[in-house]
Amino acid sequence: MPPLPDRLPIPPFVRLARGAVRLPGSKSLTNRALLLAALSRGPVTLTGALASDDTHLMAEALRRLGVQVDAAPDGSTLRISGQEKAFQGSEADLFVGLAGTAARFLTALCAAAPQGVYRLDGVPQMRRRPMLPLIRALRQLGADIRCPTEEGFFPLEIHARGLAGGRVELDPSESSQLLSALLMVAPLARGAVEIQLTGGLRRPFVEMTAALLARFGQPPPVWNAADLIAIQPHARYAPPGGTYAIEPDATAASYFAALPLVAGGTLELAGLQPPGQGLQGDTRFLGVLEKCGLQVASTSAGVRVGASPGRASGVRADFSAFSDTFLTLAAIAPLLSGPTRIEGIAHTRKQETDRVAGMARELRRLGQEVSEEQGALQITPRPLRPDQTIETYGDHRFAMSFAILGCHDLWGDGRPWLTLADPGCCAKTFPSFFAVLEELRTGSLPS
Repeated sequence: MPPLPDRLPIPPFVRLARGAVRLPGSKSLTNRALLLAALSRGPVTLTGALASDDTHLMAEALRRLGVQVDAAPDGSTLRISGQEKAFQGSEADLFVGLAGTAARFLTALCAAAPQGVYRLDGVPQMRRRPMLPLIRALRQLGADIRCPTEEGFFPLEIHARGLAGGRVELDPSESSQLLSALLMVAPLARGAVEIQLTGGLRRPFVEMTAALLARFGQPPPVWNAADLIAIQPHARYAPPGGTYAIEPDATAASYFAALPLVAGGTLELAGLQPPGQGLQGDTRFLGVLEKCGLQVASTSAGVRVGASPGRASGVRADFSAFSDTFLTLAAIAPLLSGPTRIEGIAHTRKQETDRVAGMARELRRLGQEVSEEQGALQITPRPLRPDQTIETYGDHRFAMSFAILGCHDLWGDGRPWLTLADPGCCAKTFPSFFAVLEELRTGSLPS
């Protein structure tokens, strides 16, 4: 695939969107499954995996820790083996880029290792992402984690000696990944682990982690109260038959689910599980789009989405449980009739960038009326201001969300009116995004 330019004008759709979209594998599931496979007691094959910057970083880190990770040419099948050779070296340097899942999961994994010195670092943006609640919890379990530059942030140096077990406190309000990381390594502790939650929790991704533990042969964590979780020490992980099939990415699906509201037409989201049937909470975003006017139907092949007659309407929705998708709705809000209010997104100010402030800034650039609060945005549609370049802040979700808005034929003649800066940041989770979008625009995807 040729590299993308630094500035990418988005060609609008001049025909209705039609076709079956093959989605990449779930990033969240791929990186969780990679970690659990590395802890398994025999070779594990992952199918339907995501091949992207984030998953490559995770796989390379596991290789540096001594695990063998072999990938098919397209990266969609991964074979993890040689787990008995892991952590045999005296030290390793691990680079996580801007991958939050890799950062949190590898920190917990290295802290649970029996021996070795491990140094973890990432890009400058990663050095501002929240880590302190996880670091404190792992220290309470006996881990030796040092912060050479600033307490609670990357880079980290871990002097591994295993985890003792016991009761810990964890505030997961800034990211559910902090709790997921702890849940995945807690069975490795020498004694039982109890996790006392001290802050608000967005449960869908934690429920995903718990379900994945069960599929890899661990007893599920026990919720003794709404804020107290117990995990018993257990044998190593082992998925039935040594294989695990990863679901298509529900967050990646959000962009194409919204496309019919922008360009009209009907799309098949191949392999996507309907809300409530798969492991990914982000499928709940389909319900928000239904309130806007999208037609959603389950099929034997996945989920079908289509435009309804008339202009779609603005909505009010709480995104606290599936916040990665809020940018998709915010970006297309200028095309909806009436205001759109998005709530429950305060924690997204500490993700790849401050997503709340960034979204408000870019929508205002396009002439929209935006009210910004700590954890909410209200967007009132105004005439779109053309010939603007959208800053993406190195954040893949900005690029993909605004690309969908750019598919709107503002002039009525197919001329681009919106340009994206740094579209290549999509390689973080969806390297082929713009190729798939172009195939849809030109009608070269199968219907």
